[in-house]
Amino acid sequence: MDFDERKKLVTILIPAYNEHEVIPLLYNRLLKLMGEQTKYDFELLFVNDGSKDNTLELIKSFREKDSRVNYVNLSRNYGKEIAMIAGFDYLKGDCLVIIDADLQDPPELIPEMLDYWEQGYDDVYARRTSRKGESILKKLTSWGFYRTLQSMTNIEIQKDTGDFRLLDRRCVEAIKKMRESQRYTKGLYSWIGYKKKEILYDRDSRAAGKTKWNYRKLINLSIDGITSFTTSPLRWAAIAGILTSIAGFIYMLIIIFKTIIFGVDVSGYASMMVVILFLGGIQLIFLGLIGEYLGRAFYEAKGRPLYFIDTYNEEKETNIK
Repeated sequence: MDFDERKKLVTILIPAYNEHEVIPLLYNRLLKLMGEQTKYDFELLFVNDGSKDNTLELIKSFREKDSRVNYVNLSRNYGKEIAMIAGFDYLKGDCLVIIDADLQDPPELIPEMLDYWEQGYDDVYARRTSRKGESILKKLTSWGFYRTLQSMTNIEIQKDTGDFRLLDRRCVEAIKKMRESQRYTKGLYSWIGYKKKEILYDRDSRAAGKTKWNYRKLINLSIDGITSFTTSPLRWAAIAGILTSIAGFIYMLIIIFKTIIFGVDVSGYASMMVVILFLGGIQLIFLGLIGEYLGRAFYEAKGRPLYFIDTYNEEKETNIK
């Protein structure tokens, strides 16, 4: 299957880590989609993020029978955020559609995204109206995170959305210029601006396999999102320090007044310990907060490459991004 140069080329980017159970199902649904969308040429760009199962072998088998399939094989597992920027660096299309391998996001929405792209929208993103197969706790924490992040930044954050979206080539080039190692790509979509369009859908359960996201990874991603887009927590720390100092000063005046005017003895070892422990805890929290920002500055200052590529298709890769 060869690309027709007269048609627009659509790259479908699929980051994959240990997804051998579901990738054949995804590929078959994408085959059907590409067969129906005859006005476009397609590139399927898989990014193998250091999988330890048969994911890479399956991708290679797809490529053997379908020249529209390309793959980037990372040298190790870097995480989805880095896998996506690797895909951004290697895609060929006039636009990009990002979709997870687990089929929670239906490929059948891609034609609607392409219609809006043809109308002039640069970023067509899918917002979840429901999330099947996820616990109530995960849904609540996700809901709370997006709204907390929005309250901390003046950038319009796309709530209840993931990476499932279509991006025009100029959006791709804009994101490629941002090479920070502590990445929160969902925020970058909002940060770059451009003309956006929302479509709604019900998110399905995984078609097969198990999720690679646990609460530890989700918490780390949340911290990356907040520290990448706002310094509000540092301002809150300063404000809390000022308010605590004012409260302490007022309390000191009350004690002095009661002791000098009324001769009341100052007692309360237990209450003093509570105050000391409370203030000590607040200080440790703020030190940890400062440490998070400082740690990210430390990693960025090293200037290391974001990733290394083992192979691009059948060729060993020597270029460093």
